[in-house]
Amino acid sequence: MVEVKPTENLKLFVDVASIIYKNDPFYVKQLVSDDIKLINDKKNPFYKEAKRKLFIVYKDGKIAGRIAAIINRAHNKKYNDKIGFFGFFESIDDFDVSGALFEKAQNFLRDNSMDYIRGPMNPSMNDTCGILIEGFFQEPVFMMPYNRKYYMNLLEKAGFKKDKDLYAFYVSTVNKPKGGLKKLADYVQKKHNITLRHFNKKNFESEIEIIHNLYSKAWEDNWGFVAPSLEEFRYGTEDFKTLIPEELVIIAEKDGKACGFSAIVPDFNQALKKLNGKITPFNALKAVYLMKNIDNYRLITLGVLPEYRKMGIDLLLYIKSFEVVEKRKGRGGELSWTLEDNEAINKPILKMNAERYKKYRIYGKPL
Repeated sequence: MVEVKPTENLKLFVDVASIIYKNDPFYVKQLVSDDIKLINDKKNPFYKEAKRKLFIVYKDGKIAGRIAAIINRAHNKKYNDKIGFFGFFESIDDFDVSGALFEKAQNFLRDNSMDYIRGPMNPSMNDTCGILIEGFFQEPVFMMPYNRKYYMNLLEKAGFKKDKDLYAFYVSTVNKPKGGLKKLADYVQKKHNITLRHFNKKNFESEIEIIHNLYSKAWEDNWGFVAPSLEEFRYGTEDFKTLIPEELVIIAEKDGKACGFSAIVPDFNQALKKLNGKITPFNALKAVYLMKNIDNYRLITLGVLPEYRKMGIDLLLYIKSFEVVEKRKGRGGELSWTLEDNEAINKPILKMNAERYKKYRIYGKPL
């Protein structure tokens, strides 16, 4: 017997993932408090322009999966469409279970006048999105999704088709970019009078505003992108003040104006893997030790304002980001994610001696 029930028990909804991935060697349980932050529609400012409905599915009385149906009014306003979303999808390998979840989500979206469903978005493209379809050989890096191989089959059996693929690349500090690229980056910096500086935490609020402006404008024309409000951006980056070293955020300036940036985060999943979803007084020292010994990183975003593109500023930021990780004695890092058809980004990444090693997919279908 399969039964789907709506829920507002946020902790129970979050804990479903631990049930689905029990004994999975590659699953990394995130901090429960962070997962709750994403779905808390009373506190997360994303929901000022969105709404969501949470569902948990039971099979023979036991929890077997979950899904969120999401309406993002900011997306529909920007694109003048009626696309609804699903997110936070988890399911056992049983189409009766997953099909029941999709049906509930689809009905909610239809009842709210949506005519298309896309996902997974958790809850938007500014958060984790897509399902892993290639690269089932290790733990995900921080803030990237992970799922079992059968998820693709569950989605496609339910009639979903590919909307867009996302790429993840990996570059090792052992496999340095060719020397010619470093010389080219130096030439670009001198020719265009580009200054690079690190994030200044003493001016945290004003720096966040600069990064938000760059992020919003640099990504404006990307497929599916909706710029977060400044309030959303602050909500999502409030932990950066304590967790992200200043040197990992690089701001490019030309003639005193910020024109691009890159942001690297330590792969906190290396530590989270051993903390079981929470930091307590009993494991706090262990958490500090684990955080200090992280040697893998993720280049989470890099963008240049449209009017400053084709100057080579992106190459300059890539090279500098690599050097920062190398200086911190990191073994390398993931560059993720990029759109499959964004050749202006993907080609330079490959020239950095990176390899494309994982692929994620966003699905959709008419309602």
